[in-house]
Amino acid sequence: MAKRVVPEAARRRRRPTKQGQVLTHQLIVETALRMLREHGAAGLTARRLGLALGADASTVYRYFRGMDDLILAIADELFGQAIAGWSSGGDWRADLRELGLRIHNAYLAHPQAAVLTASRVTGRPNEVATDEIILGVLRGAGFPDGEAVRIYHAFIDQALAFAILDAATLALPPAAREADEEVWRNTYARLPAATHPNIAATAPLLVARMNDSAYPTALDMLLSSAAASRDPGRPA
Repeated sequence: MAKRVVPEAARRRRRPTKQGQVLTHQLIVETALRMLREHGAAGLTARRLGLALGADASTVYRYFRGMDDLILAIADELFGQAIAGWSSGGDWRADLRELGLRIHNAYLAHPQAAVLTASRVTGRPNEVATDEIILGVLRGAGFPDGEAVRIYHAFIDQALAFAILDAATLALPPAAREADEEVWRNTYARLPAATHPNIAATAPLLVARMNDSAYPTALDMLLSSAAASRDPGRPA
């Protein structure tokens, strides 16, 4: 059974925690993000979070219905970081490109949290605000509602899919990540043209590109497709 969440006004402790801090929703989310960065998903438990906050583990449940509720709050925090300070420049394509990169970068700044949250739908204020912005850019650019939703769907799913993929790489232990990166030099770059002519012909390019995220390229391709659908017959 879900635990009752205490209203914000009643949540504050009358005295600071052992660290001298007064607990807030935001402080708990920020501490959870730090714990994910340092210990991964397995290290984020109510007991450990309570210890990090200098409070009893049960205190967390005065702010969140459970650990999954906290995970959703973390997901919403990442959206908040993505759109903080954003404003439209007036060019729909440039606006969407910046928003996509902001979302991607916000998740990659917290790779452990990204792997845990990017597949979730929260319905919370920052996520909703982000969706409203994206749809507003598309509708403001003249896309019919059906087309705006189609492009929005592809846009946000692409950003979050690449966030999971790229964050999973960053979340690997350094030795494993370095070993994966070296495969392009130690295996692909050494394949003979007699058996693998296409890989051999493009090996230097593969080595130069394949350890970087393909998200900016994929984003540009999606925006070019959207532009073509908006203005058929005109160059994207």
